[in-house]
Amino acid sequence: MKLSVLNEYGKQLRDLEVDDSVFGIEPNIAVLHQAFVAQRNNNRWGNSKTKTRGEVQGSTRKMRAQKYTGRARAGSNRAPTRVGGGIVFGPRPRSYDRDMPKKMRRLAIRSALSGKVADGQLVVIDQLALETPKTKEIARILAAVGFERSALLVTGSPDKTVTASVRNLSKTKALPAAYLNVLDMMNYAGILMTEDAVRVAEGLWGKKERTDGVPKPARRRSKPSEAAPKPAGRARASRAEMKAEEPEAAPVAEVEAPAIEAPAEEAPKPKRARSPKAESPKAEAKAPASEAPKAEAAAEEAPKPRRAARKPKAEAQTDAPGESAEEAPKPKRAPRAKKTEGTE
Repeated sequence: MKLSVLNEYGKQLRDLEVDDSVFGIEPNIAVLHQAFVAQRNNNRWGNSKTKTRGEVQGSTRKMRAQKYTGRARAGSNRAPTRVGGGIVFGPRPRSYDRDMPKKMRRLAIRSALSGKVADGQLVVIDQLALETPKTKEIARILAAVGFERSALLVTGSPDKTVTASVRNLSKTKALPAAYLNVLDMMNYAGILMTEDAVRVAEGLWGKKERTDGVPKPARRRSKPSEAAPKPAGRARASRAEMKAEEPEAAPVAEVEAPAIEAPAEEAPKPKRARSPKAESPKAEAKAPASEAPKAEAAAEEAPKPRRAARKPKAEAQTDAPGESAEEAPKPKRAPRAKKTEGTE
C-alpha cells in the first residue's frame, strides 16, 4: 500500500510504501468500540462518596416512645428522612477500570489507523522542523494540508517545540507515535503523521521488517530447518510394519474340559496322647465309656482324705479347759429397791 507524502505547504513530494497490516486492514468495529469504552472507563476517578446513617454525626437514641404518644413512630435523628441524616444509596469509592488482551488492543489501533486512511483523514508529511515554538506556523501547516476542524499531530519521537506550538490551538493535540491510542484517534477528525512516525507505527504494530536495519524480533519460536535426528535407540515403526513383523498365532485346538470329581472325605486327625495324671472329677464325667474302668481303678488306688470332725459348740465356748456350760451359769440381775413415801 502507498501513501502520498506532502511538504509543509501541502505539495506532494513522493509516495511512501507502508505496511498493509497496519494501514490497510478491514477495521474491526466491535473491537474498536470495546477499546474506546475501556479507555474512557480507565480515565474515570470513581472517588465520589456519601455518608450513610452509620457514618453521619448524631445520636442513635430513639427520639420518643414507640406507642401511646399519638405521634408517628420515629427512630434516631440519623435516619435518611431527617435533615442531616445519612444517604441511602449514594455513590461509594470504586474502580471503573477495564482490561483487554494485548492482541485486541493492537487490533484496535490498527483498525483505527486503517479507518482513517480509508476515509482520507490521515495525511503524511515529510517533517515538522521548528526552531522555536510558533503557534502561527502550526496553524498554517494544518490549513495547507486541509485540516480545518481538529487534528492530531504525531511525531516519531517526543518534540517539545511542536508540543508547545500546539498548546494554544483549540481542538489540536501533539503526541509521539509510541503513545498512539484509540481514544485520541477517534476524538480528532484528522491525523497528521511524519514519516518517522509511520515507521515507528509499523515497527510497533506491523508485521513488516523494520527499515532501520534492525530485524524485528520473532513473535513465535522459529521452526528448525532440518529435521532433528532420531534417537539411537529403539526405532519407532509404523503400525503396518509392526503387524507384518508379528508372528502368526497357531490355531487353538479344542480341549475337552476334565470331569469335576467330588472332593474326598478328610481322614480324622489322630488324638493326642495324654500323660498319666490324676484327672479331675469333671474330666471323669467327660471321659468316654471305654476309659471308665481305668478311671475307677485309679480312684481306688488313691483314696480321698477325710475331713476332721468338728468340735461341738458347747466346748468351743468354754473359757477354761475342763469346764462345761452347765458349771458356769449366767449371773442373775439384782432386784430394784422400792421407793417409800417418806423418803425423798
